[in-house]
Amino acid sequence: MPSPTLAVFTKNRVNPAYDAARMAADRVAAEAGARTLHYVPETPDHVGEQKALVRAALAARPAAVLFNPTDDVEMQEDLARFAAAGIPVAVFINRMPGKILTFVGSDDIAVGYTAAKALIDGLGGAGRIVALDGTPSARTARDRTVGLQRAVAEYPGIELLGARVGYLQQAPARSAMAELLAAHARIDGVWTANDVMALGVLDALADAGRTAQVVGVNGLPAAIEHIEHGRMLASVDFSAFNVAAIAARAVLRHLDGKPVPREIMVPAELIDRANCGRWKMPFAERACPAWDEIVR
Repeated sequence: MPSPTLAVFTKNRVNPAYDAARMAADRVAAEAGARTLHYVPETPDHVGEQKALVRAALAARPAAVLFNPTDDVEMQEDLARFAAAGIPVAVFINRMPGKILTFVGSDDIAVGYTAAKALIDGLGGAGRIVALDGTPSARTARDRTVGLQRAVAEYPGIELLGARVGYLQQAPARSAMAELLAAHARIDGVWTANDVMALGVLDALADAGRTAQVVGVNGLPAAIEHIEHGRMLASVDFSAFNVAAIAARAVLRHLDGKPVPREIMVPAELIDRANCGRWKMPFAERACPAWDEIVR
């Protein structure tokens, strides 16, 4: 029997979190004697390019698909094409409606809330903050912003001065933060929907000769280094590496005739200076989580 092929869709090659996700999928597939084919838009997060990649994957007839949509609305008809072809799909990271085997991700509202609460606690419950939201087409980003808003609503001493969209990328976040710095003489804290944008915020703060407490999401190695040295306050371990590993295990279990839950939530822990040493390891040296570690 030939080795099964897993088609793995990620949104871009500019976010190290997706590099980690592809690495995890490759590793889990290799362990099972399967292989992966990666489908990534050349233009980051480009819906039209991802639609074309879906057509290419359908022509290749993979045994299963790991699907991270560029847009949870625009890609619904494309997701349905896999179902019509009888190809099982694990949607991962960004939740979307449709006929799928399973969704693997984390509670993004809780993730956004946890990051915001860490920022607010770091400011002693009072201060002026700004937010760098993610791409509006990403469900993860929208949900994390809901978490931020919930946290801010609990603290009357916190003033949310404004927000910009940083598109979950470093350069756009740097430009967006520069606009916020120009508009506000005092900014005490910055909430960002992912670590890559937090890095852009740190660039903008350095450019302006300003300081502020900064939080992010993903637990990327670069963010861990900044947390360790006090340049970032915290991140949340929304691990695309772990999520993709479990998504790959899910489709392989299904192909092996084993049961798979309709939804799998991967824990996302707060990372701060007190515990960041646990994350000081490159993704290449990390072990992929076992099925039983996550699914109980």
